[in-house]
Amino acid sequence: MTTINTAPIPTRDKRLWWRDSVTYQIYIRSFADANGDGKGDVPGIVSQLPYLKKLGVDAIWITPWYPSPQKDHGYDVADFMDIEPDYGNLPDAKKLIDQTHKLGMRLLVDIVPNHCSDQHKWFQEALAAKPGSKERERFIFKDGKGENGDTPPNNWQAVFGGSAWQRVTEADGKAGQWYLHLFAVEQPDFNWQNQEVKDYFEKVLKFWLDLGVDGFRIDVAHGMIKEAGFPDVPSDPKLLEGKPMPFWDQDGVHEIYKEWRKILDSYPNDRMAVAEAWVHPATRIARYLRAGELMNSFNFEFLGSKWDVNEFKNNINKSIEAIGAVGAPSSWVFNNHDVVRSVDRFDLGLGLSGGTTLERQGDVNKFNLKRGQQRARAGALLMLALPGGAYIYQGEELTLPEAREIPEDRLSDPRWKMSDYKDRGRDGCRVPLPWRSNAAGAFGFSDNQKLTPNDSWLPQAGNWGDFSVEAQDTDPNSSLNLYRKALEIRKSLSGLGDGPMSWVDAPESVVAFSRPGNFYCYLNLGADVKLPAGAKVLVSSEPINDLVLPTDTAVWFTLN
Repeated sequence: MTTINTAPIPTRDKRLWWRDSVTYQIYIRSFADANGDGKGDVPGIVSQLPYLKKLGVDAIWITPWYPSPQKDHGYDVADFMDIEPDYGNLPDAKKLIDQTHKLGMRLLVDIVPNHCSDQHKWFQEALAAKPGSKERERFIFKDGKGENGDTPPNNWQAVFGGSAWQRVTEADGKAGQWYLHLFAVEQPDFNWQNQEVKDYFEKVLKFWLDLGVDGFRIDVAHGMIKEAGFPDVPSDPKLLEGKPMPFWDQDGVHEIYKEWRKILDSYPNDRMAVAEAWVHPATRIARYLRAGELMNSFNFEFLGSKWDVNEFKNNINKSIEAIGAVGAPSSWVFNNHDVVRSVDRFDLGLGLSGGTTLERQGDVNKFNLKRGQQRARAGALLMLALPGGAYIYQGEELTLPEAREIPEDRLSDPRWKMSDYKDRGRDGCRVPLPWRSNAAGAFGFSDNQKLTPNDSWLPQAGNWGDFSVEAQDTDPNSSLNLYRKALEIRKSLSGLGDGPMSWVDAPESVVAFSRPGNFYCYLNLGADVKLPAGAKVLVSSEPINDLVLPTDTAVWFTLN
């Protein structure tokens, strides 16, 4: 038995809430539609807060709700201090914050500091201004190469495909400078060497903290600072592999977060920030969580684990050792709005790499839904038993599969167009949730009963109702009730959440560990395995008879 993360921790009632919170991610456009227009909204979230309370989560995180042209579904922000009219208004936001707090939960909002929309007031001013003006200094404008400046300033490629540079037409009608956009062409990068940009975002943070939010999820937290000189990169770089690049994971980002931490600490009730930092290895993630910087970071190495014993164990060890070394808690996640759902990934043995549809989403002809759901349920128990916090993406508790049959003319992810129509993008994990079994109101997603599943902003599959909350609510063996039971147990046992864990000797096909309080978690990826004599089962992802743990099944138990 090997023990890791052995440092003593306070009892649950004395821990900082974010050290072991379970946070539910809401993709606002697809969660619940209260006004009947086929798009989710803030009042829709308010209406489903009792559902989230019953589920047992500690906090919710809402993807960008700001005014936006929706070229990247809210991550192209036109105004960082208001609410997108399709979603509601600031009084709606305040009501949501207050109602969330009344139910004993916290609320995080997404902040997007690397870039904004090309419709943002500042960028429009920059386009109208001259090269070298203070308006352009808020962004990254460069002269092109070549006699006429016809070649981009360097060879950087956008994450969504194509050059990361776009040339503008100047006020005199002539071709002019180029601006940097690491994502869509409509998402110009801010210049974080500019003090006005730094001051602006500190104002944004305080605006939402004053309104009552409990913290922030920081989009592209490893971006913002670019290497001086803007050097070329090797040809065909893998932009999301987490390796240092002249535009990723530069040391200067940490100076920004030190200032942000001061702001968070100046507010009561333990405000926090979690980083979306696509960096590897785990020791690079740990740098964002050092004393005086951020509190939490998503664990992308763990998220990218294939259905393999050694991958799970290695990624767990690396995370706990690296993150624990700076005194921070690990966080665990298997799903979000950017990746193929775990039902599909676990069944097809997919990681997170790949730039085409087949590489990202796998071969549908080889997909086994039942097996994928079984593995996703088992993976959930593994995740929720690990030390630290966890993040659940909406629909994960329903074991929703990837929506694979969205017609090409309905695809909206900018990846689709910018990849020259090779990568269908992320729409498959963003389809609106099914709340009811009946198709009316897009399976209950919308209060408009005349709205069909095809009329929602992304079309739902015809069988979407089979996965609905209504279909699973009263079924004791459903995925929804598995999550409810696991989260209830997690809250009731002080040894779960933040704290130590120990690896346990077990057959080589099993991921097995213990937690304080005589608690054990086993995940079996191979042939049937006999549990230890005296095991008292607390919860299992599939039925267990005679203490025999089937393949692709996880169990929590205590020992007499």
